[in-house]
Amino acid sequence: MGCGSGGCSSGGCSSGGCNKLNAFDWLAEMDLPPHMKPFDIVEVRFKGTRKEFYKSAQVDFYLNEYVVVEAENGYDIGKVSLKGELVKLQLKKYNRSEHDTDYRKVTRKATEADIAKYKENQELEVPTMYKARSIAMELGLSMKLSDVEYQGDRRKATFFYTAEERVDFRELIKRLAESFKVRIEMRQIGYRQEAARLGAIGSCGRELCCSTWLTDFKLVNTQAARYQNLSLNPLKLSGQCGKLKCCLNFELDSYMEALKEFPSENTVTIHFENVSFRSVKTDILKRLMWFAPQSEMGGEWLSLPVKKVGEYLEMNKRGEKPAMVIQEKKQIKSETAELEFKNDMGIGSLTRLDERDRGNRGGNRNNKNRNKGNASFGSNQQRQGPRPNTNPNQGAGNNAPRNNPSNPNPQGTQEARPPQSGPRPEGNGNNQKRRPNFNNNRNNPNRNQNPK
Repeated sequence: MGCGSGGCSSGGCSSGGCNKLNAFDWLAEMDLPPHMKPFDIVEVRFKGTRKEFYKSAQVDFYLNEYVVVEAENGYDIGKVSLKGELVKLQLKKYNRSEHDTDYRKVTRKATEADIAKYKENQELEVPTMYKARSIAMELGLSMKLSDVEYQGDRRKATFFYTAEERVDFRELIKRLAESFKVRIEMRQIGYRQEAARLGAIGSCGRELCCSTWLTDFKLVNTQAARYQNLSLNPLKLSGQCGKLKCCLNFELDSYMEALKEFPSENTVTIHFENVSFRSVKTDILKRLMWFAPQSEMGGEWLSLPVKKVGEYLEMNKRGEKPAMVIQEKKQIKSETAELEFKNDMGIGSLTRLDERDRGNRGGNRNNKNRNKGNASFGSNQQRQGPRPNTNPNQGAGNNAPRNNPSNPNPQGTQEARPPQSGPRPEGNGNNQKRRPNFNNNRNNPNRNQNPK
């Protein structure tokens, strides 16, 4: 996970050091002496955290290279995770010897057809898991199928499950064999092994330790939380597996070493000349202890270093009561800060956008009125026709008589009309009769009547 997000910057990602349960091969760049032969046992990794050791006559494998290995009634496909002299250390860790005779062999390097079949098996695992879960629910079995793994030749499928009690899954195996036409193997694992196989993100924001580098699961109890002064909240102390977090043991040794400086009693009482104090709180990392007065409830607490507490206890054992040292109270000056907006970005005013929008709205309104006036003037001009002739001596055409008082409306001229004010009539500017709108006038008693 760290490699994909760029979390490792020390060069470990280039060798696969932060992948799931990988071991850093620090001898990869070193050449063997001439008289030594390469170690013929390699470590092969399969799905999840499963790793096995195989003997190989051909030792020129690369790390993360697909190989075909022997399996029960067939073959399997995996990746080379470790080779060379470091395999001897891994064998010692798993209590194995290089002289054992039960090692299976590496058959050959995987071809493109083998790799394609390996990827097809991975794609079949999810629908196989869903169908197997539905069959288990139909049979009413109290078990949880968490993962499935196909063998490389697709002759066997291994189902991993968790259960609190013993489960009779003989009928389940028959149904699964009929459905998938493969050999079925059921393997029960613990809740921590399930979380390690599936993987998840912990409350710290990182991938689970059991799915990345943690190989052995040590016993974790609530005493580890008590020694570290943690609240016994099951929601915070439990991991993804439902058990106590393995990381509670990581810093336990440091806390146990620091607790040796504190008094062995859980509750410590110090007797001064006039008053006695009882311990109520400890800070292990700061080596401090807090005491509360026994004579009064809700009194002021007293904080003392661990060394000073040891000196006072030794004086009490001798029958001496030390004088109480009154600690000076640190007065914190309260400075009244004025609450005002601080202009860090050089912005003049917060209302500048409102003013600009207001100005834009005013300009848009003026442009709209101007456009509306131009449109009404053009429509009136089109509706009225040519402008009337105000000069009586100038005719509208060549054939129209001039200065004829007996003809009030000579041919070729139009009577001048005043410009119309009000709503624009419907149509293309022609003289059309407006249809009255009775619904707009609420005071009209005939508003609900249809116009004739």
